[in-house]
Amino acid sequence: MAQPLPAPRPGLGPLGLALDPDFLRLLAGSHARLVGVPLLPEDTGDDIARARWLYEDAPFCVLAHDTAADPRFVYANRAAQACFEYGWDEFTTLPSRLSAEAPDRAERQRLLDAVTRDGFIGDYRGIRIAKSGRSFWIESAVVWQLIDEAGTLHGQAAAFRDWRAV
Repeated sequence: MAQPLPAPRPGLGPLGLALDPDFLRLLAGSHARLVGVPLLPEDTGDDIARARWLYEDAPFCVLAHDTAADPRFVYANRAAQACFEYGWDEFTTLPSRLSAEAPDRAERQRLLDAVTRDGFIGDYRGIRIAKSGRSFWIESAVVWQLIDEAGTLHGQAAAFRDWRAV
């Protein structure tokens, strides 16, 4: 059963889930369980330090959206913000379907349906669009279900290192 993401811990400030160690555990834990490999290096400290590293310093993009009927992004690390040209406040109010141009949305939806069915998809490639209108390929992306240890679905996430102009 799908559940909304938990509210960020009080005191996290305007970045909400960006630095939330509970959200990091959901992202990293579901990735490890479903994909079978860690999302980030274990040597990046405790969960607070790991959340900060993933948000601020990771050399790859990570995005997540919720389970709403029209899912919206709830997380985008700084690498993803630079790639898509949105700041945190813009990203976390953006329906995730708008990350693809209208002709590419059906293909994007097929991907998300496959992730729902299979738990994750590895080595995904697709065209996305930045705020400026610049189209780009994402390459070798992993897309997975955000499922907590109790089996509750909270959304979907994606991680990718490679992107290039169309």
